[in-house]
Amino acid sequence: MKLRQKIIFLAIVPLCLAFAAIALVVRHQAVELGRQQRATIEAAYLASKNAELKHYVDLATHALAHLYNTGRSDEAIKNEARQILADLEFGDDGYFFVYDQSGRNVMHPRQPELVGTEMWNWRDASGSLTIQHLIERANQGGGYERYLWRKPSSKTVAPKLGYVVGLPQWGWIIGTGIYLDDVDAALAQIDRQISGHVHQTMLLIAGIAVLCAFAVALSGLLLNLSEHRVADAKLRQLAQRVVRSQEEERARLSRDLHDGISQWLVSIKLQIEAALIRLGGTPEQAATARATFEKTAGQINGVLAEVRRISHDLRPAILDDLGLAAALEHLCGEWREAAATTATIAFETEGDAGALPDVANTVLFRVAQEALTNIARHAGASEIVVRLHGGRNFVMLQVRDNGCGFDVGQVDDHARHGIGLRNMRERMEAVGGELALDSSSAGTRISALIPRHSLFPHPHA
Repeated sequence: MKLRQKIIFLAIVPLCLAFAAIALVVRHQAVELGRQQRATIEAAYLASKNAELKHYVDLATHALAHLYNTGRSDEAIKNEARQILADLEFGDDGYFFVYDQSGRNVMHPRQPELVGTEMWNWRDASGSLTIQHLIERANQGGGYERYLWRKPSSKTVAPKLGYVVGLPQWGWIIGTGIYLDDVDAALAQIDRQISGHVHQTMLLIAGIAVLCAFAVALSGLLLNLSEHRVADAKLRQLAQRVVRSQEEERARLSRDLHDGISQWLVSIKLQIEAALIRLGGTPEQAATARATFEKTAGQINGVLAEVRRISHDLRPAILDDLGLAAALEHLCGEWREAAATTATIAFETEGDAGALPDVANTVLFRVAQEALTNIARHAGASEIVVRLHGGRNFVMLQVRDNGCGFDVGQVDDHARHGIGLRNMRERMEAVGGELALDSSSAGTRISALIPRHSLFPHPHA
């Protein structure tokens, strides 16, 4: 894939993903709003039905009150009550029914074949013991019950909401019901309308996404080209900085070799040549030659120590052999011996900082090395603490001193004085870490933190 195609792809894909996310959120919100609207309408429907049912039953009990309040419970009075209830109808499918406490049907004007039938164990199409539930509601002082029953006008089974009350003196429960298929039809219509609105909204969002994709493609291409030029400039600056750092390191190594080892080797060479000449002379000259050789051996030991120091500065072997904690402790010991100061330095370790990649160990070691170098040159501190903390999710190195401190912003802006800090930050950024710097007249604290997930991004791979 060509660069231009990649840029266009990277410009359009996020836009499409954003529109997809917006569409999902809008759809979810629309569906949720529709569900709430449906629930509100359904609750309003049912509330009106409940009030209507209770009103009908109140009318029925009021119509029977002059008979029920006589205290009679003979068949004659009950037959008169049944006749009154049979004549009370409303709408095409509104009627009253009567059951006794054993579940026997006492009156049913629309289904007379049920009269006298024992229906205690009768179940509706959903398996519910409808008659038992109606009797239980009535004995509780009256209540509502939903069940399935055959609708007289359509001869089909439909959901029904019933309301029943008890007439304990006669051992009856009377009630009526309203079929809810019209409610279900209204709610189904609402569902269809909501679904249609959601579909139209999705089509509108898709159309906007398609129209915007063309505009964003061009602007994204131009923006990415501009960013590409900026990135190239930054990359060149970084390359120049890397080259400059390499050259500075080479210059330092060259100075160490020339000013130290080279001069020692020249001196050793001249002393050995002079001693060789004296070996062939008088016994006194031979003794002087042997003393020269002994002095030369001591100088060779100094050369070896200098070689080890330079090698240690380039890459401490203890870092590879014993790990970061041991290397930092050794660094503190070397600093204590080499620094021309009476400052005390302490090394503390907490938690487990092991199992780090070599590059992370090297970065933290170099940060500590640079921090201690800066302290020796500029801080004038009397107490220094190097602390390594290994947590479950991070590894942190902290170097703290009680020196004079400095202005962090001024040093960062300085072209030359801020090189060490920039090097530390760049090293930390290279491994996904962060460098925090806090400095005042009471001292300086440098904290280098590396999250473990940046070192092991796929622990289960």
